[in-house]
Amino acid sequence: MLIRIPGLLSPEELAHCRKVLTETAWVDGRVTAGVQSAIAKHNLQVPEDAPQAQALGQIILKALGTNVTFNAAALPLRVFPPLFNRYDEGMGFTAHVDNAIRYVASARQRIRTDVSSTLFLSEPDEYDGGELVIEDSYGEQRVKFAAGDLALYPADSLHRVEPVTRGSRWAAFFWSQSMVRDDATRALLYNFDRSITLVRAELGDGHPAVLGITSTYHNLLRKWAEL
Repeated sequence: MLIRIPGLLSPEELAHCRKVLTETAWVDGRVTAGVQSAIAKHNLQVPEDAPQAQALGQIILKALGTNVTFNAAALPLRVFPPLFNRYDEGMGFTAHVDNAIRYVASARQRIRTDVSSTLFLSEPDEYDGGELVIEDSYGEQRVKFAAGDLALYPADSLHRVEPVTRGSRWAAFFWSQSMVRDDATRALLYNFDRSITLVRAELGDGHPAVLGITSTYHNLLRKWAEL
């Protein structure tokens, strides 16, 4: 399930992130890659423990915490602190699958990566190439969203970043451990949740049909959630 969340960051938050990143040192992106990913990966990254990365990560985590779509689609139990990458001309990331387990050093805790997220920080007209390409059962989906928009997709999907041929592509990326690990089940619950929202708007919260489908949703989540 690929979901676009437009405007996760406000224009002011986006401008602040870009300004901070402009003044930040970047290192070889392979520092966070697994053995196989390191072969495929060619980009730059802000060190995970850099104060700038941690401060900007908190801005993103706060935005995620109040975003209805993210919480309905990802059903997050834990979220890996956001990292920041950059693809300059000639850089890309060939096809790979994200590591299944990540260690959160600040929390001394491991998380299972169920959902991958890419938050675009560069506008599409600022660079050529650099599309995020996600392979699923329907074929390839090519993603190049506006700055401030978030792409949410299964971490077990084969995906790549096409080489940048002009300009520079900046983004934040992170993973979530979902309360519901199976992507198809998460998609079912997400679509159910969206339908509840539509019915509530049409009939009102007190209507028996709304009460019935809302209780069914929560009972299904109770059945499938892992905490």
